[in-house]
Amino acid sequence: MFVDRVTIELFAGKGGDGCLSFRREKYVPRGGPDGGDGGNGGSIHIVAEAGVDSLTALSHRQFWKADRGHHGSGKKCRGKDGQDVIIKVPPGTIIVDAEHDFVMKDLVNDGDAFIAAKGGKGGKGNARFKSSVNQVPREWTPGEDGEVRKLNLELKVIADVGLVGKPNAGKSTLLSRVTKATPQIADYPFTTKFPNLGRVVLDWERSFIMADIPGLIEGASEGVGLGHEFLRHIERAGILVHLVEPQPMDGTDPLDNFKAISAELSQYNEQLGQRPQLVAVTKAEIPGAEEVHAQLAALTGENVFLISSVTGQGLNDLSQAIHRALEKAKHS
Repeated sequence: MFVDRVTIELFAGKGGDGCLSFRREKYVPRGGPDGGDGGNGGSIHIVAEAGVDSLTALSHRQFWKADRGHHGSGKKCRGKDGQDVIIKVPPGTIIVDAEHDFVMKDLVNDGDAFIAAKGGKGGKGNARFKSSVNQVPREWTPGEDGEVRKLNLELKVIADVGLVGKPNAGKSTLLSRVTKATPQIADYPFTTKFPNLGRVVLDWERSFIMADIPGLIEGASEGVGLGHEFLRHIERAGILVHLVEPQPMDGTDPLDNFKAISAELSQYNEQLGQRPQLVAVTKAEIPGAEEVHAQLAALTGENVFLISSVTGQGLNDLSQAIHRALEKAKHS
């Protein structure tokens, strides 16, 4: 099961108490204070790690608690620190404070880390309070409480290319043809229920990551269909590839569909609507595809691709164009 949004509650460890103790040895009847400090409480770290592909594991565990620090002891022995807790998440995870609704950290890259809840400091032992005017201090301090936080974790898939289009436009089929990804494919709307990622390899030194998200429908930017849940997964994409089905199963007009999806992207996020975009008419093997291809080219004034994931027509040209667009975007 793919999970891209969870809420967790963190309880960092409390610091250990400082110790009240005096040195007691043979022939030293009045030894000075020797109470040690308490150890620090364990902190809770959230770390982005490549290979973790969703937040599924966290959906089964809401509460996370780190160990408290050990108390100090005599002979100025400091208590042991509480053990930290490491929570592993996919790169692309955003950490949001659930109570105040602000972004605390965006873990974009593999290895990015964030101390989500810091452990409490250990208390001071009475040895710390010895002075010229207080040779026998009885003061000590308890350990501080660890931080308590409630967080929302949201995953935005990191891909170079995002495939967009209406349901059954051919996004999953294209992904399966040009990568080794195995998305679910069927002739009914919303077959894709979660983002699928695949690597397109052009040669030994050129490749890019492509993401297929559930099909969009009019009103997706306002939560209609599955689009609102998954539009955020293409926010990080460098470019978009807009796939248009020449004969939609619902009988709608392909050009109207293209305009509607383009408008939804802009309404959801203005920058997303301005993202570099390639347009391709899918299912070139069926009647009417060439006519729709010509109409879209006239409408956009751009080079529109005509592809078929069944016959392979145009797939190499599209892949090469995607790579050129990515390189151009990197240097712009």
